[in-house]
Amino acid sequence: MFINKKWLRFTLSLLSAFLITVVVTACVQTQTPESKPQANSTANTGAAKPTTGGSITVYTALEDDQLAEYLPLFQKEYPDIKVNKVRDSTGVVTAKLLAEKDNPNADVVWGLAASSLLVAEKQGMLEPYAPKGLETVQTQFRDSANPPQWVGIDAWESAFCVNTVESGKKNLAIPASWADLIKPEYKGQIVMSNPASSGTGFLSVSVILQMMGEADGWKYLDALHENVAQYVHSGSKPCKLAGSGEYAIGISFGYRAVKQKNGGEPIQPVFPKEGSGWDIEANALIKKANINPAAKTFLDWAISPEISKKYAKNFPLTAVKTDVPIPAGFPEDPLKQLYPKNDFKWAAANRDAILAEWTKRYDSKSEAKKK
Repeated sequence: MFINKKWLRFTLSLLSAFLITVVVTACVQTQTPESKPQANSTANTGAAKPTTGGSITVYTALEDDQLAEYLPLFQKEYPDIKVNKVRDSTGVVTAKLLAEKDNPNADVVWGLAASSLLVAEKQGMLEPYAPKGLETVQTQFRDSANPPQWVGIDAWESAFCVNTVESGKKNLAIPASWADLIKPEYKGQIVMSNPASSGTGFLSVSVILQMMGEADGWKYLDALHENVAQYVHSGSKPCKLAGSGEYAIGISFGYRAVKQKNGGEPIQPVFPKEGSGWDIEANALIKKANINPAAKTFLDWAISPEISKKYAKNFPLTAVKTDVPIPAGFPEDPLKQLYPKNDFKWAAANRDAILAEWTKRYDSKSEAKKK
């Protein structure tokens, strides 16, 4: 559990990024105070009424092993609600949502990057909803509107997965920073997630461009590209490939690096000393002509104390405070590790341009091209 002193550091370190998000959210509201709500609007209905059954389609970018742990809790509490799960990497889920704008299939989004939900919000795809228990969600983890367009559950950050056995065989030092990764000795030893399909890949590219400035950031990514053997589909796959010894280093995210190390693999999680890129895994209600009450029930459950404790066992920073200690393997001060000037507004507004430029420069090494 975060003591007040730690939470004060959290508030100060993230204030600038979320303040911008607050402003953006206020500017893109689709309903003004003078507007009348639509007949099907859930904006002022509050938490969902109990439902007697039905089915919902949930789009999610949560990891498969997380879903195997989380979803049975919902199914146990609401056995009469069938959950049709559509799971993929962040970029794929985001693209699917946007493609279905005029005829949405999803009822709920669960655990998608907040930067992606900002894009969907600007497209008018989200229905405001205040889930039951919203008052327990720390303000830094939710849209500031009332009711909110999206509500976060936890934060995740970029990290390196370094295979200590393979590094030893090849006489490679354990990298400690982003700067280390462009050293010539790592040529062909690195695998990274593709930002066009992976939220982890995107937050890593985004933070480099923000930390270094766009001109120097692209120069750095050019140099990194020389050392990258392959860009893969998902955020977790670089760690898995490093764990199997196929590559010495995977640019991935903290949860996966820590999980593999704690599972006995020869993986050293490295949180870069310049700071990690990061985003918030968040939930939202999709705007549809007929909104299923079971979708609101799911969103109520998705921030409940029981599931929040499960989130906290996997991530050190969660939207709902719990008494779960920071998982072993993460930095002692996970708040300090996050790049403090991360700008969600900038990332969302420039997402398409960043991905287009990245693809033009580096797609020759993408996993699809290697097959």
